[in-house]
Amino acid sequence: MPAPNQNSNQLQYFSDVNQNRLFTRNATNYINRLGRDVLNTLGNVSLLDIYLSQGRVVEPHYHQNASELVYCIAGSAGVSLINPFTNEVIHLSIHPGQVANIPQGWWHWEVAYEDKTHLLAIFDAPYPEYIFGSDILTKTPIQVLAHTYCLNPELLRKALKPLNNETIIIGPTNQCVEGHSNGGYEQQKMNQHY
Repeated sequence: MPAPNQNSNQLQYFSDVNQNRLFTRNATNYINRLGRDVLNTLGNVSLLDIYLSQGRVVEPHYHQNASELVYCIAGSAGVSLINPFTNEVIHLSIHPGQVANIPQGWWHWEVAYEDKTHLLAIFDAPYPEYIFGSDILTKTPIQVLAHTYCLNPELLRKALKPLNNETIIIGPTNQCVEGHSNGGYEQQKMNQHY
C-alpha cells in the first residue's frame, strides 16, 4: 500500500490492463499484466491477463514467492502442476467460471484446448517472480548439463538450438508452429493427457 502521507491525487485507482503488455507471441497469444508498479493502491496482489489459441502453452515455470489462482473467462484450458512432495503430475481442465489453484513454488503450465481461450492468473504477491523452463535450459551452460546428466554436448546443443536463448513464455515458438503442421505436438494426444 502507498505511504499514509501520500497526497490523494498521487494515488491510482484505475488502470487499463490492455495497456501493460508482459509478452506477445503473436496477435492471438499474449499476456497483459497488472502489479503495484502500475496501480499503486493494489496492495499484495497482482494478475496476468492471458490470451491463448488452441495448443498454445504457458511454458512450464514456477513462482517462488506467490501462489496462483487461474480463472477461466472464455474457452477452456488444461492446468497441470507437479506436487513437489509426491512427484505426482496433476492435470486439471477448466472452463468458463472455473478455477485451478497452484501452490507457491509448484512447477506448472497451462495449455489452451481451444482458440480464444482467456485466462486470468491472480497472485498473492505484488510482483510474482518467475523461473521459466526455457531459461533453465538455455542459461545453464551446455557443458554443465552434458556432464551432470551424461548427455552428448553436441546433441544437446542441437536439441536446444530452436530455443534460440529465448524465454519462451508462450510456446511453441512461431518457428516451430510454421515448421510443423501440428505445431510440434499432436493436439489429439496432448488432450488425452488432460
